Amino acid sequence: MPIRETFWNIPHWAEIGQYILALLTFLIFVYGIWRRIRRWRMGKPVRRTDQLVLRVRSLVVQAVGQLRTVQDIYPGIMHFTIFWGIVALLIGTALATIDWDVTHLLFDFQFLVGSVYVLFELVLDVFGVLLIIGLGMAIYRRYIARPSRLQNFPKRSLARDDAYILVLLTLIAISGYLVEGLRIAVTQPDWAAWSPVGSAIASIFIAAGDPTNQTLHLVLWVGHVLISFVILASIPFTKLFHILAAPLNIFFRSLQPAGALAPARYSSGPGVEQMSDFTWKQILDFESCTRCGRCQDRCPAHISGAKLSPRDVIIKLGAHVWERGNGRTLHGDVITAEELWACTTCLACVQVCPVFIDHLWSFVDMRRYLVDEGQIDAQLQDALANLGRYGNSFGQSERMRAKWTQPVQPKIKDARKEPVDYLWFVGDYASYHASLTDVTRKTVEVFQKAGLDFGILYEGERNSGNDARRAGEEGLFEMLVEENTAAISQCEFKAIVTTDPHTYNTLKHEYPAEVNGDRPILHYAELLDQLITSGKLKISKRLNHKVTYHDPCYLGRYNGVYDAPRRVILASGCQLVEMPRHRDQAFCCGAGGGRIWMEEIEVEERPSEARIHEAVGLNGVEVFVVTCPKDLTMYKDAVKTTGQEENLVVMDLIELVHEAV
Repeated sequence: MPIRETFWNIPHWAEIGQYILALLTFLIFVYGIWRRIRRWRMGKPVRRTDQLVLRVRSLVVQAVGQLRTVQDIYPGIMHFTIFWGIVALLIGTALATIDWDVTHLLFDFQFLVGSVYVLFELVLDVFGVLLIIGLGMAIYRRYIARPSRLQNFPKRSLARDDAYILVLLTLIAISGYLVEGLRIAVTQPDWAAWSPVGSAIASIFIAAGDPTNQTLHLVLWVGHVLISFVILASIPFTKLFHILAAPLNIFFRSLQPAGALAPARYSSGPGVEQMSDFTWKQILDFESCTRCGRCQDRCPAHISGAKLSPRDVIIKLGAHVWERGNGRTLHGDVITAEELWACTTCLACVQVCPVFIDHLWSFVDMRRYLVDEGQIDAQLQDALANLGRYGNSFGQSERMRAKWTQPVQPKIKDARKEPVDYLWFVGDYASYHASLTDVTRKTVEVFQKAGLDFGILYEGERNSGNDARRAGEEGLFEMLVEENTAAISQCEFKAIVTTDPHTYNTLKHEYPAEVNGDRPILHYAELLDQLITSGKLKISKRLNHKVTYHDPCYLGRYNGVYDAPRRVILASGCQLVEMPRHRDQAFCCGAGGGRIWMEEIEVEERPSEARIHEAVGLNGVEVFVVTCPKDLTMYKDAVKTTGQEENLVVMDLIELVHEAV
């Protein structure tokens, strides 16, 4: 009857040596884990034990199921095969250990016998093959294909760390098969066919000559065991630690909406000055990074040639966790201000990270310190000063906020003085920017055409504070929230609507609950979709434009609003052609996180210009549709600087609807 003979051909001294090495490996492993946990504990407290059912479900789907990992096809399949190959072999080793060292020795009973054993051998053979395939894919990708996101690490030792892991895992897999093959070649059991790889290797040994040299088997077994213990002991000290840190990071990730940025923490001042000012979860973020570079590949700042790689920032922060007494400061020596200010807060890095690192949270925390220290460029400083003094970034009087309404008839209701169904939070750009007020008035005409009962806050409105907060000015954000909340609390309304995705995001996720209560907060694309679907807004003229649509980061990635604007475009009679990067893969315009207020940085190509070139490359597209006032500003400028004014017209969604009704 087939049975698992764990120590076939292994002398007693080798058995004892294995147990001694196992104990030593365990002690080294535990010490390494303790070192890691001690580092995490130096961070500030943050609670991440709520919604346990959802956390466990996320752990199963993302850590076990590798859902986000496999979305990037080649590296996803590569990682999936390596992960499950290692997991299966670890489980197999654990079962074999229990079978021999527990049930056999203590109870004189083994469960790896008969059909169970042959199935056990088959499964391990198959998963071993998966592991070798995955390792082969990894070696090819890293050393032959050499994608840019796996090159130019900020520390050379990281490349050696990667090579160490690949070499040892490959040696474990190959030596394991050789040990199995030689054992089968000598014993030639009846069930050998159930171990197909081992049988194939055994046939090679047999064909090569006398396979009964058991010394070779012992040498291979000793080598296999030594390599296995070395790599297990090194897990807490190498990149392999991510197999433990990543599941923890996924389990403890924030379950708040993507658009709800964590408030500032205060030590000597707001934000993060040194490593101990981060939370323990942020330090776990740094420790969990697999250096896969997906964040870098999606970062608009990095793609444009700015001095920012979110991959490198996290790697450098992870290395700084372990630096002691070398005099290097977090700001300046480890992370530069240029890196932090290049971020557009588009959330692409966070969305694509397979281990759910929250880059943005840490970036903004460090920005908060820079703002408090006055380490910001002059234009941003002026914009923030204007926000504090006037409530808008343009430095215009609050009495001028509603100047655009003067030609509008009938006069728009003042929502502070009479009840309305919809409170329209207009926003700075739609109110003050000279080239956008015509679009704002067209919005009024469409709302009136639909018979909408709406009003605005007039001079009571302030900037919503979304971009001020992400630029690092938490105190200013809190002041703007307080002033807007006071104005909104005077109003009687059923829903809030806004044309600005940045405003939409912060009103929806970062304002006090009493601002809207149970009342919906809508982006105007959602409202237009509802009005057209319900028949309250009639399309009288079907347009014949061939258009493409740009998903704003704060509407799409942050809030998942993708279908409503597309339904409105199609309802207007336009033909929609998607850009290669669309929906959750959409490329940022480059304006977010306060970048629109900052001085231009030296880049190879601005994100907005890259996006225009992408649109122009579509066959026959004549209109570039946006649903954000900042996008309208950025892309109208980009068609000029790229020389594409004759080939592409940038239009707001409301302009299409206005033309169609």
